Amino acid sequence: MRKLSITMANKNLNQAKNAKKDEFYTQLVDIENELRHYKEHFKGKTVLCNCDDPRVSNFFHYFSYNFEQLGLKKLITTCYKNQNRDLFSQNDAEQAIWLEYFGDRNGNRVPDPEEIGIHYFKGDGDFRSQECIELLKEADIVVTNPPFSLFREFLDVLMKYEKRFLIIGNVNAASYKETFQLIKANKLWLGASIHSGDREFGVPKDYPLNAAGCREDEKGNKFIRVKGVRWFTNLDYKERHEDLILFKRYTPEEYPKYDNYDAINVDKTAEIPMDYDGVMGVPITFLDKYNPEQFEIVGLDRYVEDNPKYGHRFTINGKETYARILIRRKQKPIDYASIEPMVSMAAEQGNEYIVENKCKIL
Repeated sequence: MRKLSITMANKNLNQAKNAKKDEFYTQLVDIENELRHYKEHFKGKTVLCNCDDPRVSNFFHYFSYNFEQLGLKKLITTCYKNQNRDLFSQNDAEQAIWLEYFGDRNGNRVPDPEEIGIHYFKGDGDFRSQECIELLKEADIVVTNPPFSLFREFLDVLMKYEKRFLIIGNVNAASYKETFQLIKANKLWLGASIHSGDREFGVPKDYPLNAAGCREDEKGNKFIRVKGVRWFTNLDYKERHEDLILFKRYTPEEYPKYDNYDAINVDKTAEIPMDYDGVMGVPITFLDKYNPEQFEIVGLDRYVEDNPKYGHRFTINGKETYARILIRRKQKPIDYASIEPMVSMAAEQGNEYIVENKCKIL
């Protein structure tokens, strides 16, 4: 495994967008780590992977090899202008294909070629084409890695046809105005398994490797690491309903207010004060820990209705801040003034249970 020299820092995502070579090959381990949180959603369902070469896609691999375990009804995968076995063909075939799989028929628990139906599109297999839309209408759940540069359009199509989905995108997509409105309305949220760091994707063999984290293996396959990758979904999972543990107390010095908006600034999600009941501006990555029962999302800094400089970020001492999501605690803040006398009185009366379990009271 040969490491490549580092000549640029974290430019890989922008390169992909500029070159339109952003249909990255998702690693099987990342698919497995995420899908294990949603298994109950798939029983009796038709799954569509509509941004994949079905013959080599790890999405097809996962669902075909786990077809019976998940209790699927049907698996459909499509690819764009690609009839070659090379995952990264140049997308130059005028006619694309789609595959359908109904599960194991010979009892060997393996998706054999004779068990997979191969069909030809009349067109190029673009997910926006009418042929692909017809397959989308048939599907219950869409699971795929859409092109990063087309994330908004892809999500628009899913929402138009009211589909359940689990897709990969960049965390910055959460700050798109349209995407954020879905998050605020609790119609979209981040997935369970990726909350930080970067992820490795395969890229075409002619892709220029000149960014940090690139590598090429002994077979000439190329890989890049992309920062800020997240799963986006409207499939529920239990972990998103777990409370974020808060431990810090509010002080005006540590949590300054914005110059032009009545809210305090919080630089790190882990440092959200547990005793502040007003509006708080938190980083986009707060969405990794967002529990809709614990917090209310008020808006996005640039697009909140009462922003006096609509379209612009907030400032502190005249300096513009990073993107901020405005939130408010749903629970009432802790009234320490009333709790402390109660604990003191309990101590005087010898009530060891209340004293020892003060943390439970708090």
